[in-house]
Amino acid sequence: MKEKLDLNTWIRKDHFEFFNAFDEPFFGVTVEVDCTETYLEAKEKNVSFFLLYLHKSLLAANKVEPFRYRIIDGEVWTYDQVHASATINRPNGTFGFGYIDFHSDFESFKAGAIDEISKVENSTGLIPSAGGENVIHCSALPWLNFKSISHARSFSFKDSCPKLSFGQVRNEGERKMMSVSIHVNHALMDGYHVSQFVSTYQELLNQKTSDLIST
Repeated sequence: MKEKLDLNTWIRKDHFEFFNAFDEPFFGVTVEVDCTETYLEAKEKNVSFFLLYLHKSLLAANKVEPFRYRIIDGEVWTYDQVHASATINRPNGTFGFGYIDFHSDFESFKAGAIDEISKVENSTGLIPSAGGENVIHCSALPWLNFKSISHARSFSFKDSCPKLSFGQVRNEGERKMMSVSIHVNHALMDGYHVSQFVSTYQELLNQKTSDLIST
């Protein structure tokens, strides 16, 4: 479900019109998050660390409203939920795009994600995601401790989906740290909203999945 945003009453109307005219309206930041508790939880429960931190990133994105905004035919729409269009790595070094439904309950999310990952791993080609506009583009680079990242873009395609990239987990003393790149359309949000996402994501990473409050 989605609802059209009234641009005439939107406090960011001028910002939207200004940045929406850009050939490249995206901006990005790379931050470090402390994923120690989520990493330990994954080991304790013998579940995928990737799925745990991906699920918490979607929880955070769904909590911060501008991450659910999309531009469709020049209008801004708010989706009630956004899901994951994720790159799934294969053992042969290639990857495919998978569509993973968001569920606030981790077990439900995990079940759907495992099915989708298996489908991609046992196929060839890119498998274009069938998710539409209400997705977050997610990718994992577990081999790289990157400090910044850029994305391939077709400027003829008016994209407004946020993009999250997760880096290598590394040790800093007794803590587990991970780089996260966040690219968003400036017509839809500003640095303040990205900071809200980062703060919310860090709070979720610090909690056990069983303690999370459903969105």
